[in-house]
Amino acid sequence: MSGHSKWATIKHKKGAADAKRGQMFTKLIKEITIAARIGGGDIEGNPRLRTAVLKARTANMPKDNITNAIKKGTGELEGVSYEELVYEARFGEVAIFIEVLTDNRNRAAADIRNILTRAGAELAKSGSVSRLFKRQGIITLDGEKYTEDEIMETAIEGGAEDVLLTEGMIEVTTAPEDFESVLNALNEKNFESISAEVSMVPEAPVSLDPDATAKALKLIDRLEENDDVQNVYSNIEIPEGFDAE
Repeated sequence: MSGHSKWATIKHKKGAADAKRGQMFTKLIKEITIAARIGGGDIEGNPRLRTAVLKARTANMPKDNITNAIKKGTGELEGVSYEELVYEARFGEVAIFIEVLTDNRNRAAADIRNILTRAGAELAKSGSVSRLFKRQGIITLDGEKYTEDEIMETAIEGGAEDVLLTEGMIEVTTAPEDFESVLNALNEKNFESISAEVSMVPEAPVSLDPDATAKALKLIDRLEENDDVQNVYSNIEIPEGFDAE
């Protein structure tokens, strides 16, 4: 199966993100907590919680962290109450979709506005950015560890839409509703995922010159570093050979 890989364009610094394991765990714990608060602590009966836990397991989060996050969400342990917010922004031609989980709406809003303003970006009208994306499950695996054919056989049987090998990475894409079954199918065959999540994938990525690309990626980095920001998605397509450093 073939197609254009969009994953590298929205996850341009996977290695750097992995290095910030503490921050990554914090974001995963927040997602598990709010999923348990909204839908209850029964993993089998709460699809959102099930997906959040699968993602945490893929990131090798300790089992106790997952259990405690669920208990905080259900009220069995004392915890913080988080609110979900979405911000849409534009940086020139670049559309940016920002998902927030925060215990202080005013602080989150002020911080995000400040980050955008300092970078020369601005908030966009609600719906003007989200319509440029579609939700899609993305599972990535090491293309040097596994072959495209062996991953494809299992992934397609699990309900995947596409399997693509690019730059040493195998990318499995799924419909959001099939994400869990595909990830489970891969896990059952002991295929180790590098990352696994349901993302906002751009329908039509935009390409910029190297200087503008560097500025846009720096803005995305700053947003992702904010403790209240859960996920940042953009429609920027990184030029071939671009060096983020």
